[in-house]
Amino acid sequence: MTDPSATIPVVRGRSRVSDLAARKEVGILVLLIVLCLVVAVLNPNFLSPVNLQNMTRLIGIYGIFSIGLGIVIITGGIELSVGSMFALLGVFLSILLNERKLPGGVGMLAVVGAGMGLGWLHGLLITKVRLQPFIVTLCGLLFYRGIARFIALLLVIAAILWVVLHRSVYGRHLFAVGRNEEAARYAGINSKRVIASAYVLSGALAGIAGILLAFYTRSISPSSHGNFYELYGIAAAVLGGCSLRGGEGSIVGILIGAALL
Repeated sequence: MTDPSATIPVVRGRSRVSDLAARKEVGILVLLIVLCLVVAVLNPNFLSPVNLQNMTRLIGIYGIFSIGLGIVIITGGIELSVGSMFALLGVFLSILLNERKLPGGVGMLAVVGAGMGLGWLHGLLITKVRLQPFIVTLCGLLFYRGIARFIALLLVIAAILWVVLHRSVYGRHLFAVGRNEEAARYAGINSKRVIASAYVLSGALAGIAGILLAFYTRSISPSSHGNFYELYGIAAAVLGGCSLRGGEGSIVGILIGAALL
């Protein structure tokens, strides 16, 4: 007679491998690796130190604000005004540092705080006034434009928000609200507060990424600074496994999506 318990480790091992292969992040990671290999073969300069340095800087910028957009998308919302926030907050940073002569750290904190304020305004309009996220952030895109070491920081922010999103009660609330807001509300979750906080967090990350972009470009033009970056961030989040219907997504997937872009 065969001992049934002897086959359990094998079945479990296969199950883990199957579960890993079925994850969206694995597919997009394979695509990223294949794409890098193809480009490296076609263009030898792709792996040059200068190009690798530029790529890590851009991945840092894209990854930071893409995480914020991904968190908003997980709640079932959308954020279209990030690129315009870059322009507005970049000009704000320039004024604080060059005209007001504030210390760099104070200026950066002020910009991140301003980004959180804009995100809070979006969340308030969406949850209290009951406006659609698409309309609110599209107006922000147009309105703000009119007014208007990276990879290491990305890894720190990603690590913190991975814990928040996947290992905390708040993270579970984000996913619950995105899957079914009404059910989450009946379960005792303050869905309005959760949704509003997602936009605040996205605004804060837009502020951080806007600072990095201002340093990277060393020039800020309100008419072109951050153009279409909101679409890049949304694409990175969706490529990384975030569903536009809400309730799905991961920090790792968003990072891979940002790197692919």
